[in-house]
Amino acid sequence: MFLKLLQQFRSRLVEHIDGPLLAISLALMLFGLATVYSATYDANNRALSQLLNMLVGLAVMWSVAQLPPQKLMRFAVPLYVVGVVLLVLVYLVGVKINGARRWLPIGFTRIQPSEILKIAMPLMLAWYFHKYEAALKARHFAIAFLLLLVPFGLIAKQPDLGTAILVGAAGFYVIFFAGLPWKVMVGMIAAAASAAPFVWTVLHDYQRKRILTLIDPTTDPLGSGYHIIQSTIAIGSGGSFGKGWLEGTQTHLEFIPERHTDFIFAVFSEERGLLGNCILVTLYLLLIARGLMITANASTLFARVLGGSISLSFFTYAFVNMGMVSGILPVVGVPLPFMSYGGTALVTLFLALGILMSIQSHRMLVKT
Repeated sequence: MFLKLLQQFRSRLVEHIDGPLLAISLALMLFGLATVYSATYDANNRALSQLLNMLVGLAVMWSVAQLPPQKLMRFAVPLYVVGVVLLVLVYLVGVKINGARRWLPIGFTRIQPSEILKIAMPLMLAWYFHKYEAALKARHFAIAFLLLLVPFGLIAKQPDLGTAILVGAAGFYVIFFAGLPWKVMVGMIAAAASAAPFVWTVLHDYQRKRILTLIDPTTDPLGSGYHIIQSTIAIGSGGSFGKGWLEGTQTHLEFIPERHTDFIFAVFSEERGLLGNCILVTLYLLLIARGLMITANASTLFARVLGGSISLSFFTYAFVNMGMVSGILPVVGVPLPFMSYGGTALVTLFLALGILMSIQSHRMLVKT
């Protein structure tokens, strides 16, 4: 009797969990946990805190995976509306830290509402296109872009360009998978190129400085160029096979800034070298490929565009983070998925994994 109950419990525990997604994310987590420990060697309680964050994230992933996509749709509009309202409140009464107003006080703690939009944005647009699937017209795409621009503008205004890029990319991927015509995309690229001079004038001083520093970081080696210079030194010094775990000199002599969060890739590269980087990139490619496979087998438009957006969002996270750390993109403050230290961002990523697992495990239960 006991063995039968145990078997039922185990079956229930893994019933809606996608094995490949879980295996890949666990491998990334182990790499991340080891690297966070090394990066915070003198304050290794952060590694324990990160482990707790991972456990919370796994619990969130499991809970969301149990919900069929049609139930997830019910959260789309309320979550989007709540997220936008909270962003407006941040603009009005938010806490300002280091020149950025991104946090909203709620008694004993602070929350960052922009994190909500990383999930709420693709959910909302996926629900919107699913609702009008039978008669999609140009005006529906125009309204979708409007729904995207509202939170994007509010987040960029904080200013938080990194999160704005992630939210904007997640929303754009939904619009793309919904059938955005190529002519419109080419027109948008041309318009963006034409608007570049105007965009330059509205950027904050520190944002313009980051772009100029990308071109030549040596112009301000102890200021805005310091991050890029030190991270590229760390990446290069790792060589082919790395210096070994806990042996990174750039890391432990504290030359690398934000080494356990945004610049954790530099720590990993110094310790694991080119071989470790190849393994890490392969894991991300496998994660994205598995997500796109799930997307291709989805039963509804809602599931397809949402799954596609989440899968390519993992690409955006990894590409932007690795690009800024290696000096080919401006520093915008984007974490490396499942690697960087941080609770809210990690839980958001696991929530996204849970949605993919929900799409995969319930695909045969939804009428086409």
